[in-house]
Amino acid sequence: MTVEYALRGVPPQSLGPARAIAHKAVQLATMAARANLVTAPDDSHSNLGWDSRERRFLSQPITNSQGSWFVSVSLSPLCVALVREEETIELRTLDNISMRDAAVWLDVQLAKAGLKPASGVELPYALPSDVDAVDVFDQSTGKAALATLSSWFDLANALISDFAIEQEGLNPGPSPVRCWPHHFDIATYVSLEAGDFETARGIGVGMSPGDENYAQPYFYINPWPHLDASDLPPLPPPGHWHTQGFVGAIATAVDILELGDISKELRSLMDQTFTYGRNELGV
Repeated sequence: MTVEYALRGVPPQSLGPARAIAHKAVQLATMAARANLVTAPDDSHSNLGWDSRERRFLSQPITNSQGSWFVSVSLSPLCVALVREEETIELRTLDNISMRDAAVWLDVQLAKAGLKPASGVELPYALPSDVDAVDVFDQSTGKAALATLSSWFDLANALISDFAIEQEGLNPGPSPVRCWPHHFDIATYVSLEAGDFETARGIGVGMSPGDENYAQPYFYINPWPHLDASDLPPLPPPGHWHTQGFVGAIATAVDILELGDISKELRSLMDQTFTYGRNELGV
Protein backbone atom coordinates (compact mmCIF):
# COMPACT_ATOMS: atom_id res chain seq x y z
CA MET A 1 0.00 0.00 0.00
CA THR A 2 1.42 3.39 -0.98
CA VAL A 3 1.79 6.18 1.55
CA GLU A 4 -0.65 8.33 -0.41
CA TYR A 5 -3.32 5.60 -0.43
CA ALA A 6 -2.95 4.87 3.29
CA LEU A 7 -3.34 8.56 4.17
CA ARG A 8 -6.66 8.70 2.33
CA GLY A 9 -8.33 5.94 4.34
CA VAL A 10 -10.41 8.40 6.38
CA PRO A 11 -10.79 12.13 5.61
CA PRO A 12 -8.47 14.26 7.78
CA GLN A 13 -11.32 16.26 9.32
CA SER A 14 -12.88 13.02 10.63
CA LEU A 15 -9.84 11.82 12.59
CA GLY A 16 -10.63 13.72 15.80
CA PRO A 17 -12.21 10.86 17.81
CA ALA A 18 -9.42 8.46 16.82
CA ARG A 19 -6.80 11.06 17.73
CA ALA A 20 -8.34 11.50 21.18
CA ILE A 21 -8.33 7.74 21.81
CA ALA A 22 -4.74 7.37 20.60
CA HIS A 23 -3.59 10.39 22.62
CA LYS A 24 -5.06 8.84 25.77
CA ALA A 25 -3.51 5.44 25.02
CA VAL A 26 0.07 6.74 24.70
CA GLN A 27 -0.18 8.07 28.25
CA LEU A 28 0.25 4.45 29.35
CA ALA A 29 3.75 4.38 27.88
CA THR A 30 4.77 7.74 29.29
CA MET A 31 3.40 6.84 32.73
CA ALA A 32 5.57 3.71 32.80
CA ALA A 33 8.61 5.77 31.85
CA ARG A 34 7.87 8.42 34.48
CA ALA A 35 7.55 5.72 37.13
CA ASN A 36 10.86 4.06 36.29
CA LEU A 37 13.26 6.67 34.87
CA VAL A 38 15.17 9.56 36.40
CA THR A 39 13.43 12.82 35.58
CA ALA A 40 15.19 14.77 32.83
CA PRO A 41 15.19 18.59 33.09
CA ASP A 42 13.54 18.88 29.66
CA ASP A 43 11.07 16.04 30.40
CA SER A 44 12.62 13.97 27.59
CA HIS A 45 12.51 10.83 29.74
CA SER A 46 8.77 10.81 29.12
CA ASN A 47 8.71 11.20 25.35
CA LEU A 48 8.15 8.47 22.76
CA GLY A 49 9.84 7.21 19.64
CA TRP A 50 8.14 5.89 16.51
CA ASP A 51 9.10 2.38 15.42
CA SER A 52 8.50 2.47 11.66
CA ARG A 53 9.01 -1.27 11.20
CA GLU A 54 6.29 -2.23 13.67
CA ARG A 55 4.38 1.07 13.31
CA ARG A 56 4.14 1.73 17.02
CA PHE A 57 5.20 4.22 19.69
CA LEU A 58 7.94 3.16 22.10
CA SER A 59 8.76 4.62 25.48
CA GLN A 60 12.31 5.51 26.38
CA PRO A 61 14.24 2.33 27.36
CA ILE A 62 13.86 1.23 30.96
CA THR A 63 16.89 -0.87 31.92
CA ASN A 64 17.33 -3.30 34.80
CA SER A 65 19.16 -6.58 35.39
CA GLN A 66 16.74 -8.38 33.08
CA GLY A 67 17.48 -6.16 30.09
CA SER A 68 16.13 -3.06 28.38
CA TRP A 69 12.36 -2.74 28.46
CA PHE A 70 9.97 -0.56 26.52
CA VAL A 71 6.25 0.02 26.71
CA SER A 72 4.76 0.22 23.23
CA VAL A 73 1.45 1.54 21.96
CA SER A 74 0.25 0.58 18.48
CA LEU A 75 -2.65 2.36 16.78
CA SER A 76 -3.69 -0.26 14.25
CA PRO A 77 -4.88 -2.32 16.01
CA LEU A 78 -4.88 -0.24 19.19
CA CYS A 79 -2.89 -2.15 21.79
CA VAL A 80 -0.33 -1.75 24.56
CA ALA A 81 2.61 -4.11 25.03
CA LEU A 82 5.66 -4.72 27.16
CA VAL A 83 8.74 -5.18 25.00
CA ARG A 84 12.20 -6.44 25.98
CA GLU A 85 14.90 -5.45 23.51
CA GLU A 86 12.88 -6.07 20.31
CA GLU A 87 10.72 -8.95 21.56
CA THR A 88 7.12 -8.38 22.59
CA ILE A 89 6.69 -10.13 25.93
CA GLU A 90 3.04 -9.33 26.73
CA LEU A 91 0.37 -7.57 24.65
CA ARG A 92 -3.13 -6.35 25.42
CA THR A 93 -5.60 -5.12 22.81
CA LEU A 94 -7.29 -1.92 23.93
CA ASP A 95 -10.89 -2.58 22.96
CA ASN A 96 -13.74 -2.26 25.43
CA ILE A 97 -11.27 -1.81 28.28
CA SER A 98 -11.08 1.22 30.52
CA MET A 99 -7.97 3.34 30.95
CA ARG A 100 -7.87 2.25 34.59
CA ASP A 101 -8.03 -1.45 33.74
CA ALA A 102 -5.39 -1.02 31.03
CA ALA A 103 -3.07 0.62 33.57
CA VAL A 104 -3.69 -2.18 36.09
CA TRP A 105 -2.87 -4.77 33.40
CA LEU A 106 0.31 -2.87 32.57
CA ASP A 107 1.26 -2.73 36.26
CA VAL A 108 1.14 -6.53 36.43
CA GLN A 109 3.44 -6.87 33.42
CA LEU A 110 5.86 -4.27 34.77
CA ALA A 111 5.99 -6.07 38.13
CA LYS A 112 6.88 -9.35 36.39
CA ALA A 113 9.77 -7.49 34.73
CA GLY A 114 10.97 -6.12 38.07
CA LEU A 115 9.78 -2.58 37.26
CA LYS A 116 7.70 -0.03 39.16
CA PRO A 117 3.94 0.31 38.47
CA ALA A 118 2.64 3.03 36.17
CA SER A 119 -0.91 3.50 37.44
CA GLY A 120 0.03 5.75 40.36
CA VAL A 121 1.80 8.32 38.19
CA GLU A 122 0.23 11.77 38.10
CA LEU A 123 0.85 13.51 34.80
CA PRO A 124 2.30 17.02 35.20
CA TYR A 125 0.12 18.42 32.41
CA ALA A 126 -3.55 18.67 31.55
CA LEU A 127 -4.78 16.73 28.55
CA PRO A 128 -7.20 18.30 26.05
CA SER A 129 -10.81 17.92 27.13
CA ASP A 130 -11.70 15.36 24.45
CA VAL A 131 -8.67 13.25 25.42
CA ASP A 132 -9.39 13.55 29.13
CA ALA A 133 -12.96 12.41 28.47
CA VAL A 134 -11.83 9.05 27.02
CA ASP A 135 -12.56 6.49 29.71
CA VAL A 136 -13.10 3.28 27.73
CA PHE A 137 -11.11 2.43 24.61
CA ASP A 138 -13.67 1.53 21.95
CA GLN A 139 -12.28 0.74 18.51
CA SER A 140 -15.62 -0.18 16.96
CA THR A 141 -16.19 3.29 15.54
CA GLY A 142 -12.60 4.13 14.68
CA LYS A 143 -10.45 1.26 13.43
CA ALA A 144 -10.07 2.74 9.95
CA ALA A 145 -9.40 6.17 11.43
CA LEU A 146 -6.74 4.77 13.77
CA ALA A 147 -5.05 3.08 10.81
CA THR A 148 -5.10 6.36 8.85
CA LEU A 149 -3.74 8.26 11.84
CA SER A 150 -0.94 5.70 12.14
CA SER A 151 -0.03 6.42 8.51
CA TRP A 152 0.24 10.15 9.22
CA PHE A 153 2.66 9.45 12.05
CA ASP A 154 4.64 7.08 9.85
CA LEU A 155 4.95 9.68 7.09
CA ALA A 156 5.91 12.38 9.58
CA ASN A 157 8.57 10.25 11.26
CA ALA A 158 10.16 9.39 7.90
CA LEU A 159 10.21 12.95 6.56
CA ILE A 160 11.30 14.65 9.79
CA SER A 161 13.98 12.02 10.47
CA ASP A 162 15.50 12.53 7.01
CA PHE A 163 15.33 16.28 7.50
CA ALA A 164 17.03 16.06 10.91
CA ILE A 165 19.86 13.91 9.55
CA GLU A 166 20.64 16.59 6.98
CA GLN A 167 20.90 19.23 9.72
CA GLU A 168 23.42 17.30 11.83
CA GLY A 169 26.25 19.58 10.72
CA LEU A 170 24.64 22.51 12.55
CA ASN A 171 25.67 23.36 16.10
CA PRO A 172 24.04 22.55 18.50
CA GLY A 173 21.83 20.97 15.84
CA PRO A 174 18.69 18.83 15.74
CA SER A 175 17.18 16.95 18.65
CA PRO A 176 16.08 13.32 18.20
CA VAL A 177 12.72 12.94 16.47
CA ARG A 178 10.31 12.17 19.29
CA CYS A 179 6.61 12.30 20.10
CA TRP A 180 5.71 14.48 23.08
CA PRO A 181 2.74 12.93 24.89
CA HIS A 182 1.28 16.15 26.31
CA HIS A 183 0.64 17.64 22.84
CA PHE A 184 0.94 14.33 20.92
CA ASP A 185 3.06 15.95 18.21
CA ILE A 186 6.15 14.34 16.68
CA ALA A 187 9.04 16.70 16.02
CA THR A 188 12.66 17.68 16.02
CA TYR A 189 13.94 21.00 17.34
CA VAL A 190 16.97 22.35 15.50
CA SER A 191 18.94 24.46 17.96
CA LEU A 192 20.86 27.16 16.10
CA GLU A 193 22.78 28.53 19.08
CA ALA A 194 23.66 27.45 22.59
CA GLY A 195 22.02 29.04 25.56
CA ASP A 196 18.76 29.21 27.45
CA PHE A 197 15.90 27.58 25.58
CA GLU A 198 13.67 30.60 26.14
CA THR A 199 16.01 32.94 24.29
CA ALA A 200 18.32 30.83 22.09
CA ARG A 201 17.39 30.73 18.43
CA GLY A 202 16.10 27.56 16.81
CA ILE A 203 13.44 26.06 14.56
CA GLY A 204 10.91 23.35 15.36
CA VAL A 205 9.85 20.99 12.58
CA GLY A 206 7.06 18.56 13.31
CA MET A 207 3.59 17.15 12.77
CA SER A 208 0.57 17.47 15.02
CA PRO A 209 -2.28 14.96 14.55
CA GLY A 210 -4.69 17.81 15.27
CA ASP A 211 -5.36 20.22 18.13
CA GLU A 212 -7.19 23.42 19.04
CA ASN A 213 -5.56 25.19 16.08
CA TYR A 214 -6.48 22.70 13.34
CA ALA A 215 -8.96 19.83 13.64
CA GLN A 216 -6.83 17.62 11.37
CA PRO A 217 -3.18 16.56 11.08
CA TYR A 218 -0.77 19.30 10.06
CA PHE A 219 2.95 19.77 9.56
CA TYR A 220 4.67 22.84 10.98
CA ILE A 221 7.97 24.72 10.73
CA ASN A 222 8.20 27.22 13.58
CA PRO A 223 11.22 29.54 13.94
CA TRP A 224 12.01 30.82 17.45
CA PRO A 225 11.87 33.61 18.44
CA HIS A 226 8.70 34.19 16.42
CA LEU A 227 9.15 35.94 13.10
CA ASP A 228 7.52 39.29 12.33
CA ALA A 229 4.02 38.31 11.20
CA SER A 230 3.63 41.54 9.23
CA ASP A 231 6.45 40.73 6.79
CA LEU A 232 6.20 37.14 5.61
CA PRO A 233 6.74 35.90 2.04
CA PRO A 234 4.34 33.62 0.14
CA LEU A 235 4.93 29.91 0.73
CA PRO A 236 4.97 27.14 -1.87
CA PRO A 237 2.07 24.66 -1.80
CA PRO A 238 0.84 23.23 0.48
CA GLY A 239 2.06 25.83 2.97
CA HIS A 240 0.50 28.88 4.57
CA TRP A 241 1.54 31.09 7.47
CA HIS A 242 -0.15 30.71 10.83
CA THR A 243 0.03 33.93 12.87
CA GLN A 244 -2.44 33.51 15.75
CA GLY A 245 -0.69 32.51 18.98
CA PHE A 246 2.48 31.50 17.15
CA VAL A 247 4.09 32.29 13.80
CA GLY A 248 4.97 29.32 11.65
CA ALA A 249 4.55 27.65 8.29
CA ILE A 250 1.67 25.16 8.26
CA ALA A 251 0.62 22.44 5.84
CA THR A 252 -2.73 20.88 6.71
CA ALA A 253 -3.61 17.31 5.80
CA VAL A 254 -6.39 18.43 3.46
CA ASP A 255 -3.92 20.54 1.47
CA ILE A 256 -1.23 17.86 1.61
CA LEU A 257 -3.56 15.34 0.00
CA GLU A 258 -3.90 17.67 -3.00
CA LEU A 259 -0.19 17.29 -3.81
CA GLY A 260 1.07 15.25 -6.72
CA ASP A 261 4.10 13.91 -4.82
CA ILE A 262 3.40 14.21 -1.09
CA SER A 263 6.83 13.31 0.29
CA LYS A 264 8.80 15.37 -2.24
CA GLU A 265 6.67 18.51 -2.02
CA LEU A 266 6.33 18.43 1.76
CA ARG A 267 10.08 18.06 2.11
CA SER A 268 10.58 21.00 -0.26
CA LEU A 269 8.34 23.12 1.96
CA MET A 270 10.36 22.10 5.03
CA ASP A 271 13.67 22.95 3.36
CA GLN A 272 12.59 26.30 1.93
CA THR A 273 10.91 27.49 5.12
CA PHE A 274 13.81 26.32 7.29
CA THR A 275 16.28 28.23 5.12
CA TYR A 276 14.09 31.32 5.23
CA GLY A 277 13.74 31.01 9.01
CA ARG A 278 17.51 30.74 9.50
CA ASN A 279 18.09 33.80 7.36
CA GLU A 280 15.50 35.82 9.28
CA LEU A 281 16.94 34.68 12.62
CA GLY A 282 20.43 35.60 11.43
CA VAL A 283 22.07 32.21 12.01
